[in-house]
Order: sequence, then structure tokens, then C-alpha cells
Amino acid sequence: MVQTVPCGKEARTHFAFDPAYTSLNHGSYGTYPVEIRSVLREYQERTEARPDFFIRYEYRTHLLDHTREAIAKYLDVPTDTCVLTPNASTGFDTIVRNLEYKRGDVIICCSTVYPAFENTLQYLAETTPVRIRKVEYTLPASDSDICDAFELVLEEISQKRERAKLAVFDTISTLPGVRMPFERLTALCRKNNILSCVDGAHGIGHIPLHLAQLQPDFLVSNCHKWLHVPRGCAVLYVPTHNQYLLNATLPVGIGFVPKDKRNHVIETTAFVANFASVGTLDDSAYLCTPAAIEWRKNIVWGYKTGEEAIIDYIIDLAQQGGRIVATMLGTEVMENAEGTLGNCGMTNVRLPISMNDGDSSDPGQGDKIAAWVNRTMNVEHGIAVNAFPYAGACWVRLSGQIYLELDDFERAGLALHQVCGKVNRGEWDS
Repeated sequence: MVQTVPCGKEARTHFAFDPAYTSLNHGSYGTYPVEIRSVLREYQERTEARPDFFIRYEYRTHLLDHTREAIAKYLDVPTDTCVLTPNASTGFDTIVRNLEYKRGDVIICCSTVYPAFENTLQYLAETTPVRIRKVEYTLPASDSDICDAFELVLEEISQKRERAKLAVFDTISTLPGVRMPFERLTALCRKNNILSCVDGAHGIGHIPLHLAQLQPDFLVSNCHKWLHVPRGCAVLYVPTHNQYLLNATLPVGIGFVPKDKRNHVIETTAFVANFASVGTLDDSAYLCTPAAIEWRKNIVWGYKTGEEAIIDYIIDLAQQGGRIVATMLGTEVMENAEGTLGNCGMTNVRLPISMNDGDSSDPGQGDKIAAWVNRTMNVEHGIAVNAFPYAGACWVRLSGQIYLELDDFERAGLALHQVCGKVNRGEWDS
């Protein structure tokens, strides 16, 4: 392992990027340093050298537990409240498809819910008695506006004599990529006796998560996005008192206990064992988590080190970089009056694109334009960004990360100016 790694260009040398490629879209797929790549390959080689021995007598007996211990310590919770899944979507499906629903039950989600999660909720509405109710708002809304809209939905559900069973909301939403008032929403759920499910896909390694203080009923978070762990690895947090609600994995593994053999409360060890063997996969990425957490301790930014350096740097870089790009484009950064939406490592800049050009009768035109912008930025300029339509405009989400500097945002601004000009001149093809 290395000693100290300053944020910026020196940190970039620890990643396997093509010299001609700039990743300003870390939030989509993440990446990890070459030191962790070596750890990943070591575990893969150990697996293939003695498959049965490694999987049965090393991975399942102690290596997986060591990983869970490292994640639990990082999140400030007991080890047996944390299990691993390949991604946050798998963890989310595991939660909501284990719960039992009856007529009158309602699941609440936000209007910026992750599309895959929304699809799962729609599937539940089609196959169970549960009803889905969205909290509607348009960003940039204030934290209070979002929480007020949430409470209004609770009132409407109560007036219909229905029951809010579960509420789903983000730590940081995907598109737009903004920080949500998840702490306040979790407290509102607790106050109103509603199960809280926090979509922390962009949480761990990105913003401080003190789960002992937050006390959500469920939380899922991708380690492979912001914690510098290889894909795919996510943590599913379930406090002991809720573990009886999750009796099966997806797919159902060998640890499943049928109802006629099940007590009301599953022992914690049984809950953990249920997730230890969910079909045969290459789980080497899981085992890299302790090494990734240790590697991050070497990061420095000014007088700051480790997690403080990483989190503060990526947030500061995203905020400054977003303002630079917005100035270059003559537009704006998505932010509310309180400045809370941008308190994360992603920024959203409005693109100078007229959404009324071309075939305005095409409801999917915004998606087509955004897809063309993303592809053109990647293919012609070697810069990864995430453009998307929202509220009648086209925006771009840019991610800060320890391997980036402000000049990366400046080059992106120049390229985006050229690409947007082509769109406005009609020189784009869906």
C-alpha cells in the first residue's frame, strides 16, 4: 500500500484511466485504484487455485465476516446488521419484495426516485394489494418544501383511511444528483410509525453516514460507486429488530427458512447466513472493501486526511467546478436558496439547449438529445458526463472525485459549449 496520496493529478496516477479519457461521471459506475485492483486479482487467483477450499473454508468462514466488520465499523453499526449484495437495486428488491402487503397499505416514494426502484414499486402495485403514492416536487426545492410535501401525502393517506407502510427516499438522488433531506425524512417516518427505506446508492464514501444516529429501518448503499470498491458490491443495513421481516434473499438462497419452521424473530446469525450464499457469483469485489477503506486513509487534501479529505475535496470540487461550467455556458447550477442540494460530490448544470427545437411533439426528444450529448462527449471529446432532461430543460450532472481538478471541469465546459451549439443548430442525430 502507498503512504500518502494528494487529491488531484497525483491521485489520478493511482487509477487505470486512459490518458485521453476524463471521467466526470463517477456517480454512474464508480472506479477503484490500481492498488485495489491488485487485491481483487489476488482473491480471484486464490479462488481459482483451490475453488472448493477457498469458497467453503475461507470466504464463507471468515473472509466475508471480515468484510462485514469493516463496513459496519465504517457505518458505526453492529456487524450483524450489515450484509452484502451485488448492488443497491438487489438490496432494495430484497427489502420491498419480502414485506407483506394488505389492502390499504401504501408505499411512499419521491418524484425523483431511481427509475429501477420505481419499476419495482410498479411491479408490486400490479402483483400485490399495495398502492404507490409519490411525493411531488420540482427541484430546486428547499428541504422544507420537500418535507412539507411528504407530510401532505401522509395527511392524504390518512384521510383515505389507508396506512403508509413504507417510505422510500434517497440520501442523494440520481438525476438530478442532489442531496436530499434524508435525515429529516427518516425522523418523520419514525414519528409517524412508517418503515423508512433509505436509498443510499450514492451514500457510503460520498457523505458522512452515521447510521447509529440516523436509525433508518433499512438502507442500501453501493460500495462500488464512491467507496472505491470494485463492481459490484453494496451493503444492505437492517437493524436487528427488523431482520425478521426479511426472510428470503433474491434469488432465494440455501439459507431460506420456510414459514412452518420459522419463529417470529429470526436469529441474527440466521439472517446473516441467509445472505452468505445466494447462488454462485464472483464475490471477490466484496472482499476488497476492507482494503479500499484502508487505502482511503492515505488520501490527503491540505491539512485534511482520509475520509475528511476525500469527502470535503469532492464536494468542494463539484461546487466550484459546477459554477465554472455554468459560467462558461451562460447558464446556472441547480441549487436552492439554502444551498443544501449541492452539498454533495455531484453538481447539475443547465445546458444552453432549447428543448423546443426540432420535433416538439416528440415526448422523448429530451431523452434523445441528452443521449446524443453523452455519446458525443464520450466519443468525440473523451469526457464522460451525464446529461438528462428535467423540468423542461436539459441538464448535465458532473461528479467530483479525488482524481479530478478544476481544469477537468474547464475542458468539459469548452466541450459542452461546442456540443450544445451543434444541438441548437440541428446538427445532431438521435
